[in-house]
Formats: sequence, C-alpha cells, structure tokens
Amino acid sequence: MTTDIIYRYKNQVYFNITNKCPCRCTFCIRNTEDAIGEASNLWFEQEPALEEIYKAIDEFDFSDCNEVVFCGYGEPTMALENLIAVSKYIRERYTFRIRLNTNGLSDLIHKRSTAKEICQAVDSISISLNMPDAASYNEVVRPEYGEKSFDAMLKFARDCKQYLDDVRFTVVDVIGEEKVEQSKILAAQNGIPLRVRKYSP
Repeated sequence: MTTDIIYRYKNQVYFNITNKCPCRCTFCIRNTEDAIGEASNLWFEQEPALEEIYKAIDEFDFSDCNEVVFCGYGEPTMALENLIAVSKYIRERYTFRIRLNTNGLSDLIHKRSTAKEICQAVDSISISLNMPDAASYNEVVRPEYGEKSFDAMLKFARDCKQYLDDVRFTVVDVIGEEKVEQSKILAAQNGIPLRVRKYSP
C-alpha cells in the first residue's frame, strides 16, 4: 500500500514527512486510524527520502491552496533537515504560507536550540500545549524525555516568538473548561495566543 506524503483534510493541505514522534499522546488519532481526510494511508514502511517528498510536491494539485501544514502521523521536527529543505523547495515554486504543527520538543530531540532555523523555514507555528501544567502534560502526552519536556516546550515557544510573529499554542477542548482556562492564563503569561480546538476523532 502506498503512503500519502501530501493529503487534504478539511480544505487544508498537509505534509506527512515522518512517522517518528517522541510522544504517545493518549488522544492521538493515529492510535485508532490509519489515515484522516483524503489520505488512504499515513503510515510509512520506510521513512520518505527528500527526493520522494519533492516528487510528491511536483505531482500534487495545489489548486485553491493558500497554506500548507507540516503535520502528519509523526512530529515534523523529527525530520528537521527534510522540513527545512522542503520548505525551501516550496518557496521557490509557490507563494502560499507554510505552517508547522509541532509538539514543541525539537530542542530536546536535537539537543540544541532549533527555534531560529525553524522560524526561518515557516510562516507560522502552532505548538501543542495540551495541558496547563507539567504533571497533567506528562500524564496525557507521555513524552520520552520525561519531566523536563513541559518546560522545554514552553521555552521553545518563547524562543520562536523572538523570530516569528505568528506563533500560537493549541489545546483540545476535551481537556475540560477548567484546564482550558488555566491554559489561557499560562499562554498569556508566556505572551503567546492560545487556540482552543474542537476534538474531532
């Protein structure tokens, strides 16, 4: 079965460039589905090479597209070099905006600060806050880096804000009103807007 590198979902175009992820979020859709939107399969038997991603871009119909999103069945920054190269490839050919949906753990993944190079590659960044405190976050996100993950994610978000105007946190409404309100306070304390998303299984 072929794997979709690019797919449409709810009028958006998404780039699925890796299946690797350092988190095991309890609500993650990939726990229950093999694909979403117009994709037939988002699981790779083998991680895609850069040339395969370029080929998928060349063959895809981007009609009516005004933004593409790095977001598939993995954490895009796990394939950081490919993400940056693909962004450059897109910008040389198209004028639409590029967004990154990320768990914000790129600095822990790569053991260095990555905000600047990521912000140079995209126009906006959406960071999954998920929970307003470290204990709840670790319980739901289950990151492989343990307790330091929450603070690293917040720092990454603040760093991105230095280089890019369009940076936001997101939470899903299933966490409950109290946690959403606490998330709004935390986001405001970090100077970053929060978007509350409706959960769609």
